[in-house]
Amino acid sequence: MAVAALTADETPSNWIEQAGTVAVFGVAAGALFSIAAAQVALAIAVVCWIALVVSRRERIEAPAFFWPLVAYAAITLVSAVASTDPVRSFIDSKQLVLFLVVPLVYRFVPGRRGAMMITVLVTCGALSAAFGIFQYGILHYDQLGQRARGTLGHYMTFSGELMLVLTAALARVLFGARERLWAGLVIPALTVAVVFSFGRSALVGICAATALLFLLKDFRLLALLPVAAALLFVFAPAQVNQRVLSMFDMQDATVRDRFAMVREGSRMIAAYPVFGVGPNMVEPRYAEFRDAGAVEAVNPHLHNVPIQIAAERGLPALAIWLWFIVVLARDLVAEYRRAPYPFLAAGGLAAVVAMLAAGLFEYNFGDSEFLMIFLVLVTLPFAARRTPATA
Repeated sequence: MAVAALTADETPSNWIEQAGTVAVFGVAAGALFSIAAAQVALAIAVVCWIALVVSRRERIEAPAFFWPLVAYAAITLVSAVASTDPVRSFIDSKQLVLFLVVPLVYRFVPGRRGAMMITVLVTCGALSAAFGIFQYGILHYDQLGQRARGTLGHYMTFSGELMLVLTAALARVLFGARERLWAGLVIPALTVAVVFSFGRSALVGICAATALLFLLKDFRLLALLPVAAALLFVFAPAQVNQRVLSMFDMQDATVRDRFAMVREGSRMIAAYPVFGVGPNMVEPRYAEFRDAGAVEAVNPHLHNVPIQIAAERGLPALAIWLWFIVVLARDLVAEYRRAPYPFLAAGGLAAVVAMLAAGLFEYNFGDSEFLMIFLVLVTLPFAARRTPATA
């Protein structure tokens, strides 16, 4: 595999270094198949990282956008204290540990290992996509009640992760210097798998990220987008076309419920503007703020990242999250202009755009598997400037 292809000058200096590197690659690969496997790999990577920091007296380093994430984690814990059910909120806050993916990738995936990481992600994404297509075509996961979800537990996670992998693959094809063939070959499978998952938010994210990548490469490529849309409607099954068109149907139950959730979230924010209702408290308190136009009696979240953050954690938390996005986007643009691997920076920018666009209709930032892959992709461009550590 790509991890084993480390050249002599990049060979880890000892077994702890090597174990940490393999574990970080395991986090990225595992997130596409099993959250448990990814969490185990994350725990191993953290232990190796701490051991190296202590034994070598290394400084803890991370890209600038990590520090807004730390502030976001801190205000989330304050919100949990203020919650009407602090225990429930603190249990949910364990997801904040995933932010450690940033310094781990920055530490263990320097230089051209970032390109190897993309190869691993694209390969694992292709395998997951193939299984999703098998589910749709053979196992009849071809309806809204039973959708293709690949090797994952939920179809939204499946489509969201493939959305990120697809944008990374496209960035490699457009901006990479080598290994573009493999990325190009799997793009159709990734696209078909997302379409067969009926994931409308993921399709929105893919379109937005693709438009950005085309603009960065050559604005004339934007002409391909309507061509791709036309091909989708010509060759896609009828139920897929109906699902896509439902995005524009204000009588569609899920569309009406999305708008109702925005109104419900606004009421939560108005009632609890500083600290929100508390992490993981939207569902138990949903009935108090339920809108008259709502379809579902209860929802686990509000299907909108900014609204969910503000409702759960308060307006200051939303401001900090927006600070994170601004710093991340600014620094990725700078990396794209000067980076040794421009396809990594382009892929990071595309991941941000995809997350934001899809996040208007789905709380993807709160999905653990999605968040791990997202943080890997946006950290790789900054890690690429670093040289491998030596003993």
